[in-house]
Amino acid sequence: MNASQFLRAATQRLSGKSDSPRLDAELLLAHALGMGRSELLLKLRDLEVPSQFHALIERRAAGEPVAYITGERDFWTITLHVTPAVLIPRPDTETLLDAAVAHFGDRPPMRVLDLGTGSGALLLAALDQWRHATGIGVDISQDALAIAQANAERLDLASRAHFQKGNWAGGIAERFDLILINPPYISSHAMLPRDVLHHEPHAALFAGEEGLDDYRRIAPQLPALLEPGGMAAIEIGFDQGRSAARLFEQVGLHVRCQQDLAGRDRCLVITP
Repeated sequence: MNASQFLRAATQRLSGKSDSPRLDAELLLAHALGMGRSELLLKLRDLEVPSQFHALIERRAAGEPVAYITGERDFWTITLHVTPAVLIPRPDTETLLDAAVAHFGDRPPMRVLDLGTGSGALLLAALDQWRHATGIGVDISQDALAIAQANAERLDLASRAHFQKGNWAGGIAERFDLILINPPYISSHAMLPRDVLHHEPHAALFAGEEGLDDYRRIAPQLPALLEPGGMAAIEIGFDQGRSAARLFEQVGLHVRCQQDLAGRDRCLVITP
């Protein structure tokens, strides 16, 4: 078979096992060939399929996420290294950065705090967006912090990003212009796709029966962390617009909800 035929066969193998079988097959073949997807599609007729491609497709068919197989995930303007120690960054999370860009306009934030940094996605994307900003990423997982630090070094952002172990903002006395938070917010009773449930870290997903446990921990800490004129962008589940917002309003903060590209509630925009 030529490369096009291999891709068709791989797409058929992944049908019913992935929501995007053709895309997954293309990404995995590009990874096996050591090139980007765009280059793959341009050169497809001239390529030979490496022997390891079949094994990659079988891993995906068994439910392993593409990002963990390839070790990479694009997010905002950067590409991140990811492993099963960290949550895979989602396009929906870019809503937080959209909200920050709209808030600051031509007045860039100088200090950024990323609570629950994981792979470093939000902090490093913010530092790539605002080239004079510096920031701190906090996570309770030492494995996640090691991945975030490595990502900062790969992106040449290590001089502006500091990572430290912590339980949300406990012990942080500084104030920040921009605070970015993607906490666990899934109910412990929720049904999740198998590739999420069986592969991604549960500590980064689940937050009690209502999915609100971590918002309750974060809300009392937030007023002392925000600079006047600053903002926090906090990811929420599509049905948590009111329940999560109420927790931050109760500590005297102003809250509005921003939708993602699908029109679902996705981000609390919080100001002093």
